[in-house]
Amino acid sequence: MSDSEDDYMKMAFPDHSTNSQPETSLQRRQRERREAEARGRVKSKAELAAEAEARREAALSRSLLESATPTASGKSAVPSAKASKGLAMMAKMGFKGGALGKQREEGAADDRVVEPIRISVKDGREGIGLESERKRKLREAAEAAEEQVKKVRVDEGEYRDRVRRGREEVRLERQVAAAQKVAERMDDGEMDIATRPLRSVPLVYRPLVRMRAEAERERRMRKDLELSLPRLPTYDDPEEDEDDKRALGRGQVEAATTYLAADDLDEEDNELEEFNALPPEDRLQRLVAYLRVEHRYCFWCKFAYPDVEMEGCPGLTEEDHD
Repeated sequence: MSDSEDDYMKMAFPDHSTNSQPETSLQRRQRERREAEARGRVKSKAELAAEAEARREAALSRSLLESATPTASGKSAVPSAKASKGLAMMAKMGFKGGALGKQREEGAADDRVVEPIRISVKDGREGIGLESERKRKLREAAEAAEEQVKKVRVDEGEYRDRVRRGREEVRLERQVAAAQKVAERMDDGEMDIATRPLRSVPLVYRPLVRMRAEAERERRMRKDLELSLPRLPTYDDPEEDEDDKRALGRGQVEAATTYLAADDLDEEDNELEEFNALPPEDRLQRLVAYLRVEHRYCFWCKFAYPDVEMEGCPGLTEEDHD
C-alpha cells in the first residue's frame, strides 16, 4: 500500500454529536428567549420573602469578628467601615479578637463572652414579652399534659386493684354463703324459725336463716295483698266456667294471712349486725372453725373426719389446700 493511499484502519471520523456542533440560530433564539423570560418573570411575595430570609440568616450566621483575626505578621487587619463600623473602631483601638474585660487569673474559670450577642430577629407584630409568655403557656400546658398522663396511669393501676379486690370479695361472699348452708344442714337441716326464736340460731349462719325468713314473709304478704284486692261484685260473665272463677278468686272468701314469723324477726340484733360488718374473710374463717369444732368437717377438703385430730387435713386455710 502506497503512502498516498489512506489507511482505512486508521481513519479518524469526525464527531457529529450535538455538543460539538455549533449553536444554530434557532437554538440561540430559543435560549435567549428562555433567559429573557426568566429575567422578566416577577417573583411572588413568598419567593421574595424566602430569599430575604435566606440572605438574613446567612448574614446573621457570619461572625462579626472574622475580619479582626490577626494576620501572618501578627497585626490585626483593620476591617473596612462597610463591613462593620463598630468593629473597625475597636480594631483601631487595639482590639484583636477574644473576650473583653480583665483577664482571669491562671486556673480560674473564664466566663467572659467571646462572641458578640447574636441578633434575634422578631417576627410578627406581637409585643416584646408575648413570645416568652407564649412559651411559658406552652411549657405549662406540656407539664399539665404530662401530669394528666401520670394520673391516668395511676388511675388505671388503682382501677385494676379495685376490680381485683371486688372480684375477690364476691368470691369470698359466695364461699361464706356455701359454708353457712353446710353448717345449717349439718346442724338440724333447714330450720323453721316460726317454731323457734331467731336468736337461738348459731351466729355463724344466722344471717342466712334471717334472710330466708324475711323473703318468705314478704312473699306471703304480697300474695295476701293480691287476694284482698277489691273486685266488682256486679260483674258476672255467663260464659266463664268454674275453673276460671276459681283461678280469678271469684266466689271465694278472701284468705286470711296464715304466715307466722319469728317473734324476734323485727327486733334489732346487735350481735348479728356486728357479725355482718366483719370482712368476708373473717366470717369465712369463723365458719370454717365452727365446722371443724362442731362436726369435724373441713370445708376445703369437703370431708367429715372420724376423729377430732382430723388427721390428713392439710390445714385451716384455702392456701394450705392448694
